Amino acid sequence: MEETHVVMIKYGELFLKSESVMRHYISTLTGNLTKALDAAGIDHAIEVHRGRILVTGEAIDDILHTAARIFGVVGVCRCIRTEPDRDQIEAAAAALAIRTLKEGMSFAVRARRSGMKGFTSQELGASTGAHIIDAIPGITVDLSHPDYEVHVEARDFGGLVYDEIIPGPGGLPLGTQGHVLSLISAGIDSPVATWLMMRRGCIPTLIHMDGGRYAGENVKPGALRHLETLSTWCPGRKLRLISVPMEEFFSAMVAAGVMRTRCLLCKRFMVRTAVEVARRQQHLALVMGDNIGQVASQTLANMSVIEAVAPQELPILRPLITYDKDEIVTIARSIGTFRESAGDLECRIVPKHPAIAAQLATILEDESPLNIETLVETAVKTISTYTALNGSIIESSE
Repeated sequence: MEETHVVMIKYGELFLKSESVMRHYISTLTGNLTKALDAAGIDHAIEVHRGRILVTGEAIDDILHTAARIFGVVGVCRCIRTEPDRDQIEAAAAALAIRTLKEGMSFAVRARRSGMKGFTSQELGASTGAHIIDAIPGITVDLSHPDYEVHVEARDFGGLVYDEIIPGPGGLPLGTQGHVLSLISAGIDSPVATWLMMRRGCIPTLIHMDGGRYAGENVKPGALRHLETLSTWCPGRKLRLISVPMEEFFSAMVAAGVMRTRCLLCKRFMVRTAVEVARRQQHLALVMGDNIGQVASQTLANMSVIEAVAPQELPILRPLITYDKDEIVTIARSIGTFRESAGDLECRIVPKHPAIAAQLATILEDESPLNIETLVETAVKTISTYTALNGSIIESSE
């Protein structure tokens, strides 16, 4: 029997949606997959079946690794495809198992059946296991902790046999949950927060607050690197970063003699500016990389003071709010945004003893010498933009 190889894509929680919503989500998922494969120059054809998406093409390995980075995909498998025939499925499973199973090893068959009659999943698993035992002497069955697993699926559109599942990012297909404006720095947290929102179906626009001479020399380049890296998670789709000049605000704050509350005034100014940009561009929410207690501005009391400048209709989403640093670093490494040596990311005006539980009255008093509305308006009028596609910046208004 000549083998036909396909890539099978598994999706998870999309099954929990209503029929119409599920169809929309799967359509969005296959559209994103098509964009990614086209961006990589991979010829392909996509079949959508109940519970499974199949992709065929000459470059199976390339399809496999591209599909494994698409949001909404929980797993991808390189499969042997047969006719919807039980004998062919069992023979294909035995042929695949021979490549790995050796005498003295244990194995298990994981079987599924859908749309085919005359046998159950359990019967398919048992008969497939018998074929494998006949083909390979000296092996044993262990359904709990096997050395090797082979999966067989008998479906009305064909049989599928595979022995490896590459995990995908899961979540929801990008574009199913609308647009958000994500505050991004050169640090570890904010790109992870942005990625997590992408994983939940949101399309982000990044907004970076450029401190100019008050920021380390690697801050803005670091934020642009994050833009490039995050764009690899939405191949075929442009990702934009808005850079907002903060230097005039910092100068005004320093001139006013503000000390302990500088970080809070800075964060409030960032949120105010982001709110104005979000309103003009019709984003549905702001995203920040805060998590409780990590730095002085992220105590519950201080986050409340910062959030007070955002309107109720534009929520601030903090997907990292309960994560610890090790968890965030683990994700950053896995998605490619972590840098062992990020360079000079220093803020030149951080106070030695920042306020950890500032009162709103104190904040308002410290802000009173500053012409906040004018500073926000000036900042928004002087933004620059950068656009990345497939891991590279392709446009800049600078």
